[in-house]
Amino acid sequence: MGLKTGERLDLRSLRAFVPPRAARVGAGGTRPAPASETPPPKPKRRRTHKWRRATLAALITGAVVLPLSGAAQPEIPAPAPASLAPLTASTLDAAYKANRTNAAAASRMASAHGDNKRAAADHAMAAPSRQFLHFDGRGAGQATEVFGNLAHADHIAVLVPGSDTSIDTYDRFRAGALALQDRLTRQAPQGTRTAVVAWLGYKTPGTISTTVLTTDRADQAAPHLREFIGELRHIAGRKANISLLCHSYGTVVGARAAAGLDVQDIALVGSPGTGADSAAALHTRARVWAARGADDWIEEVPHVRADLFGATVGFGTDPVSPAFGAHVFAAGPGGHSDYFRPGSVSLANLTRIVLGESKEVTRA
Repeated sequence: MGLKTGERLDLRSLRAFVPPRAARVGAGGTRPAPASETPPPKPKRRRTHKWRRATLAALITGAVVLPLSGAAQPEIPAPAPASLAPLTASTLDAAYKANRTNAAAASRMASAHGDNKRAAADHAMAAPSRQFLHFDGRGAGQATEVFGNLAHADHIAVLVPGSDTSIDTYDRFRAGALALQDRLTRQAPQGTRTAVVAWLGYKTPGTISTTVLTTDRADQAAPHLREFIGELRHIAGRKANISLLCHSYGTVVGARAAAGLDVQDIALVGSPGTGADSAAALHTRARVWAARGADDWIEEVPHVRADLFGATVGFGTDPVSPAFGAHVFAAGPGGHSDYFRPGSVSLANLTRIVLGESKEVTRA
């Protein structure tokens, strides 16, 4: 295409930015192989994976020029977030109780509104075992949940989710946090305490929308993430090692918040790009890691930035490319939603990163 990684292009170059898949496959002017030379067909499952990846990538890229105009979702009523004292180790239990009470109230309001799905989700969050530092059931909803003993943790992982994460879809995000905490608990050296925080602290973009291809939502989220990491320091103290694990669009959020962030490691998995041309451009003292599963469709998204209609879309340099300069680690054969799957290569390496076992991380 004549484009360098991270290079900007204008609307006139859009055809090069989104070439038809057939044109990409047939590039180079090579003639079709004779029937006798045609290789045997690949297994159906692999063809299905490639078709799905290409289709999803095309849908995402198509959102640049064909934004959806569907009607906005109706607002789901819920009480305002609970009024809490400043978060410290001594106020955690009170915060957990207040947020459970708020979730129960949100469940009742959603039920009265006729939204049984949201009512059930809120009700589950009000269970006595849940530990929320923050809960807001209004609209798509936001929540920050703790797994483990945060006040006494030596190693803390903060997970930042990607697009289409809300209270309605929260369980899939929570499952990844639980899998990580389980692995940390089993793998941590004797006497080492760990905690995981699932931080749904921003309004995530829709996967098929114009917002998912700009840094706008990430720019709005970054100050809140910085503030939250500061709160963690008040709770856990200077002794705790904090790692920021970001997935998909969450990697854009983590990158926008990275400058001066008081964390030891930042991991970017399944990233479409960060909006920065290199790890050095994040202006962080943290070690920057990156990984992508072999079957992750995000690989199909062009790693360029484009100026369209006065806005910049796309996120530039691929974080797993040598040009970006991150520590690239193995993620195994998984897809876009598999980075925190129990038993996966990526989860094993993320666990080592959180525990500070950088020499044990397997490289790609």
